[in-house]
Amino acid sequence: MKEQAKAAPARPGIEGVRNIVAIASGKGGVGKSTVAVNLAYALKYMGATVGLMDADIYGPSQPGMLGSTAKPVIGDNFLEPVVQHGIKFVSMGQLVPNDGPVVWRAPMATKMIQQFIGGVMWGELDYLLIDLPPGTGDVQLTLAQQASLSGAVIVTTPQDVALGVARKGVRMFNQVNVPIIGVIENMSGFVCKHCGEMTPVFKQGGGKKMAQEFDVPFLGALPLDPDIMRSGEEGKPVVFADSGSPSARAILSVAAEVRRNLNEIAGQMAPDQPQKIEFTEDGRLKILWGDDHTSMHTPYHLRVNCGCAQCVDEDSGVRTLDKNRVPLDISIKDVHPVGRYGLSIQFSDGHGTGIYTYGRLLALDEAGSQAQSFDV
Repeated sequence: MKEQAKAAPARPGIEGVRNIVAIASGKGGVGKSTVAVNLAYALKYMGATVGLMDADIYGPSQPGMLGSTAKPVIGDNFLEPVVQHGIKFVSMGQLVPNDGPVVWRAPMATKMIQQFIGGVMWGELDYLLIDLPPGTGDVQLTLAQQASLSGAVIVTTPQDVALGVARKGVRMFNQVNVPIIGVIENMSGFVCKHCGEMTPVFKQGGGKKMAQEFDVPFLGALPLDPDIMRSGEEGKPVVFADSGSPSARAILSVAAEVRRNLNEIAGQMAPDQPQKIEFTEDGRLKILWGDDHTSMHTPYHLRVNCGCAQCVDEDSGVRTLDKNRVPLDISIKDVHPVGRYGLSIQFSDGHGTGIYTYGRLLALDEAGSQAQSFDV
């Protein structure tokens, strides 16, 4: 029998990090980075160990918001994060001298994100928050594929234009099977410090309405408060500066919701998420799913049904792979998860560019309804 590769765990993550949370927004200017740094400190204030990855390669802001000019220690193929206010963090802003621009094409930015994922000595963390750039591009996809995100928080403001773009972010995470932890409505209204009256400067309720539209949790509303802006300018998260202020209380309330929802997500196993992946003695791929159904896949069947651009014409959808050229005795040499939504499979013929989504694997199930038990 041919030597078979060992199947990787179903859900790998950054070693020692219990929860990896993306802080995302559809567009810029909604205060996502401000929310990320304040949420990180709020979780730390509540007793957790927290890291913060500034993944906005072209517009990093976390060094300023944390009030740190320190540089990470750079070793052989690793970075040691800076610790500020008890939070470990890395940012492109620490690596570029004198606030210089990052004039990179997307592949270089993606490579740096890969370094932040696999080359930073995060150590043991309860939460690693990732401050994403706005939009739904290469950086977001790289993180979804390689960081095994526990979930995503969507930050928006109440205006229709911000909500419209934020919806795209929700749909993107749905496509890559990343749970939505919830929606935060930032700059929800101005609270008068003298009378306590809330004035909806832009409008109110849009974030909650969007959460209801997608049937995801609404984490809360954060006020439009000069103290939050000032804390960012001074490099001190608002909870650090004054934990009793109305803004700090609002942020702590949102952080508690994030923690609670993450615990609920961790306790659930979706039907289309694998519990276990292994090989049978004859080289078939065997997957136990969240609903306890088992699917079986021969290497040949998987190879001839690859949907990558080398095997299927992207414009017409017509299969270009000649299955007669695929060896009948082809085997699987390596398999590893891609984020939370699929598997990357390396075959003995050298092919390995396709991503088999979990939905695709369920559709290609050769076992049908005949579930087979796993060896204990």
